[in-house]
Amino acid sequence: MDNNTDIRPFRIDIAQAELDDLRDRLTRVRWPRQVRGTGWERGVPVDYLKELAFYWANGFDWRAQEKTLNEHPQFVTTIDGQDIHFLHVRSPEPDALPLILCHGWPGSFVDFLKVIGPLTDPRAHGGDPADAFHVVIPSLPGFGFSNPVREPGWGNLFRVAAAFGELMNRLGYRRFAAQGGDVGGGVVTLLPMAAPGRVVATHLNGPSPYPFGPPIELDGLSATDRARAERFNATRQDGLGYLHLQSTRPRTLAYSLTDSPIGQLAWIAEKFKEWTDPAAELPEHAVDRDQLLTNVSLYWFTGSGASSADILYEGMQAYREMAAGQSGDGGDGGDQAGWPSAPAPPQGIAVFAADSTIRALTDPANTVGHWSEFDRGGHFPAMETPGLLVGDLREFFRIAR
Repeated sequence: MDNNTDIRPFRIDIAQAELDDLRDRLTRVRWPRQVRGTGWERGVPVDYLKELAFYWANGFDWRAQEKTLNEHPQFVTTIDGQDIHFLHVRSPEPDALPLILCHGWPGSFVDFLKVIGPLTDPRAHGGDPADAFHVVIPSLPGFGFSNPVREPGWGNLFRVAAAFGELMNRLGYRRFAAQGGDVGGGVVTLLPMAAPGRVVATHLNGPSPYPFGPPIELDGLSATDRARAERFNATRQDGLGYLHLQSTRPRTLAYSLTDSPIGQLAWIAEKFKEWTDPAAELPEHAVDRDQLLTNVSLYWFTGSGASSADILYEGMQAYREMAAGQSGDGGDGGDQAGWPSAPAPPQGIAVFAADSTIRALTDPANTVGHWSEFDRGGHFPAMETPGLLVGDLREFFRIAR
């Protein structure tokens, strides 16, 4: 499509032939053998995945989920040659603050379904109408309906941040707030540079140390921070297989994720098991099973398993180049993308039970004015603990109104 500024209405309508093909594939699986006495330590257990796949094929209702998704206004616009899909839900409150919500991997705009109502219409959800937001939820390039990706380079989060800044401009939002986690958190961190003077405040959930970096030293940490550090060190030791593969050989992985719904299901279910609330024994104990499968289905129908792996590959290359540039010239990297440096807006951070975020490492100068820690939830707070996330966003963004 051409690179115009038109904003085009979008409606999800997966062809029945694709639904039939998915069900057919789910009923013809060639299952591996399970080694007796093994469990999640080797990956997703066969018995667990068989049960989840059976429900996906026979109990899960995509059409019902599709109807729910289509209840929210959706659009597509072309920015820098790439189609960007997004939800745009305006608040009934005229003075609502525009807010862009940015998902990560292996998430999508589906992550935020439970928070849209409370954020846009707090009056109807037991809140203060003064805390209302106009909500914009874009799909990252290569994720969901922001596909296909027509050229390399969209793994560079500077470019994504610039596109999202332009998106907010096209919607008429000269002044806005931003929230995100994981890859979305990286985009949110860069938005003040991409849209200088326009981002009034940013909020991140669960920022973590660089996964390929050194282990965290445990000496001198509090009991809580020590537990978080031990979790990070354990993940660094044996939980980064997915990232090594996607950041080095995404094409090889792409064949499995594109041709096998079971492969795609296992690839995402494992992360929901490992990254959600530690008290949850299974992924569906932490998140709604239908919402989880809606997200997996979205990856399957759009081929996002392959394209998101490509994006993560490019992102790692861009990160390494940036880090090399910083170490080579001694600069702070503030103008890596050619943008002028700008004062950082106020930032809030929320840390949930499964996160490995440690304030002494993330905020050593103690400059983050709003820091919240919760004893529940994990990597997907909008799905796991939507009430906690909504409450934290309402409280923090009051400073920007």
